[in-house]
Amino acid sequence: MEKIKPEIVAIGEILWDIFPDEKRIGGAPANFAYYISRLGAKAALVSRVGQDSLGVQAFAACRAAGLVTDFIQKDLSHPTGTVRVELDDQGIPKFQIEKDVAWDYLEEEEALISLVERAGALCFGTLAQRHQKSRRVIQQLLARSGDGCLKVLDINLREPFFDGQVIEFSLQAADVLKLNSDELKTISRLFSLRGEESQVLGALMERFSLQVIALTLGSKGSLIITRDGESRHPGYLVNVVDTVGAGDAFTAGLVEGLLRGMKLDEISKLANQLASFVCTRPGAWVNVSDLVRPAS
Repeated sequence: MEKIKPEIVAIGEILWDIFPDEKRIGGAPANFAYYISRLGAKAALVSRVGQDSLGVQAFAACRAAGLVTDFIQKDLSHPTGTVRVELDDQGIPKFQIEKDVAWDYLEEEEALISLVERAGALCFGTLAQRHQKSRRVIQQLLARSGDGCLKVLDINLREPFFDGQVIEFSLQAADVLKLNSDELKTISRLFSLRGEESQVLGALMERFSLQVIALTLGSKGSLIITRDGESRHPGYLVNVVDTVGAGDAFTAGLVEGLLRGMKLDEISKLANQLASFVCTRPGAWVNVSDLVRPAS
């Protein structure tokens, strides 16, 4: 069974989710890094925080979680990112994402090139590419990743912070795509893809030479397809507190399984277990130590 390479790299936003009652650490790449580290990987986060109290607290949270924090930059001019979160009666979040924050201004650093050249996987999204500054750095790092690096696009479409050009570049750069049903509808419209769900996914796979596509279906589980087959999982019936971070936990289970060479049904089970458990707790970072880890 293939061992995980030394580092899994997540690049993009780290921020504070501001709920009506309290603030909680979050950001899709940071959430992914947190959960993949809980599964035993060495996870490095490439992001940027302000020189403010929220930045100090975010950095401390990452260090306490065991993440590699050497690549979290500090910004003297821009504040640490925040998002105002409102939950509906089913725990589904609505986000108001602050603009012009630290993670929009990633700086080019030689150490980042060295990091991605040795990475086993690199996870990225579209939100962190909303500003040309960070977009340029992210696209440069994708281009410099090693031949054996699994490039994972958790597409994370957030209105109004994406456009067709960023989506198309990201799909072309990726080996693995993770998206939800709403995001699939957006991409289908953008690229004029029609047909049943599986047909659209197959068309995406061919058009962008993807190896794996994982479609999350909320309470209905997921569908993972590869060029050799597919795996449907019905999901788990749980009492949902909120769904913040659940998709990122799913991505962590997906990447863990792919790097370990697990069977597709086993990957589906692990990813859905993680996502469902996260839904039963408040906030994006949940203690999942009680869940069964995959065999090493």
